[in-house]
Amino acid sequence: MNIGEFFLGHADSHAEALVDGDGTHSYGQLRAEVLRRTGALADLGLRPGDRVALVGANGFGWAASYLAILAAGMVAIPIAHTLTPEEIAARAGWIGAGAAFLGPMESRRLAGRLGPALPLAWDRHPAQEPSTPLPFVDVAPGTDAVLAFTSGTTGRPRVVRLTHANLEANTQSILDYLPLSASERALVVLPFSYVFGASLLHTHLRAGATLVVQTNAAFPQQIVERMAAEHCTGFAGVPSTFAVLLRNSTFAGHTLPDLHLIQQAGGKLASTMVAELRAAQPQAQLFVMYGQTEATARLSYLPPEELETRPGSIGRGIPGVSLRVVGQDGAEVAAGQVGEIRARGGNISPGYLDDPEETARRMPGGELRTGDLATVDEDGYIYVVDRREDFIKSWGVRISSQEIEAVALQLTDLVQAAVVGVPDDAAGERVEMVAVCRDGSGLTAQDVIDHCRARLAKHMVPASVHLVPLIPLNSNGKISKPAIRDLCIGQGVAN
Repeated sequence: MNIGEFFLGHADSHAEALVDGDGTHSYGQLRAEVLRRTGALADLGLRPGDRVALVGANGFGWAASYLAILAAGMVAIPIAHTLTPEEIAARAGWIGAGAAFLGPMESRRLAGRLGPALPLAWDRHPAQEPSTPLPFVDVAPGTDAVLAFTSGTTGRPRVVRLTHANLEANTQSILDYLPLSASERALVVLPFSYVFGASLLHTHLRAGATLVVQTNAAFPQQIVERMAAEHCTGFAGVPSTFAVLLRNSTFAGHTLPDLHLIQQAGGKLASTMVAELRAAQPQAQLFVMYGQTEATARLSYLPPEELETRPGSIGRGIPGVSLRVVGQDGAEVAAGQVGEIRARGGNISPGYLDDPEETARRMPGGELRTGDLATVDEDGYIYVVDRREDFIKSWGVRISSQEIEAVALQLTDLVQAAVVGVPDDAAGERVEMVAVCRDGSGLTAQDVIDHCRARLAKHMVPASVHLVPLIPLNSNGKISKPAIRDLCIGQGVAN
């Protein structure tokens, strides 16, 4: 098999594949460019199994390079282009990349920095579809296709091995429950180097649909206007994406009649914001999902019709995935009790690169230990309480950071909020919050503390609230708890 053929082998050649800053690109043009780039890899003397880094912004060039690596039976190493040149070079060197496809800006930024990795710049694509079939290299299903860096929201990232079989299994599972077809036209703000962004690329290519790339996600109003101008039918984001759209743009009041499918994953979106999102675009179906890099992308979803009756739930396992919530003894917990989510399925990674000890710890017997603590109801619907690493131990009590964040975000003048535990001689850890206010808001730190004090137990009320103009995010657009913690410890902001 070859996952490149699975992604690229079915769409109409004249159909639109990607729309980016350079224009509209058809599936025929995409196939032509994949053929040219597989030839470029062969000209470098690279062989199936060799590792090729991929650094650049979303667009036709990224997609063509990625598919060429897969088609050639090589291993793609997506690296976030927003990292520093030093970090990019370190990651490419550590994994042993033999070559690197680089976007135009990255070719300049990384010139002479990649060591033995041979650079391949993104050129203009040829206009015609190849007259011969693409030469997809046949590989065993368990062969590595992608080496993916974890998002690092709670610590140092690891490198996850994702096989051709993993990518096919997860893509097909998502298509089994999401109503995607060739007529879909999705706006993409999530980087393709992030597994959630990659899953959008995978599913829409397989469906023969169109991806409209919005590379600048810093200005939420531009996202709304692009969505309207391009008549986009779908949109996907992480909690920080929807936070700024709902509370710092006209998304809630902008009529978007074409939009009918919204996907949310990458962390828990506060129930208050789920309700706001549904009210903002009531014509669109909202799919709340849950996943991890180690699961290729998705693990569970909550059907839109269950949003009102099961608020806060991540749903149940997607097709082909079994989930259970277990206690420390490994037995499934009773309804309402807290345990760890564990997962099995064809999408579960075989392990971490060059790290057999961590692989054995996190994937014993092929079952993924997610590190997320949750409860389950009588019908098997799962509710995440918090990540194990994000729990705060204060005065001998274990506190969920997500619970405090959800209460704070009831204040509609708050756009984002992140809660961490900071070392404290008396309490062990004290609760602190970093938050961003809506533009023009007069909300104060004391207002936030007073709001929390009226709704939370005393030990859960933040000792300090730091209001900042921007909250620290990682390269995938997710809130970085380590950076938040460092910010609070360093007292780099004022209350």
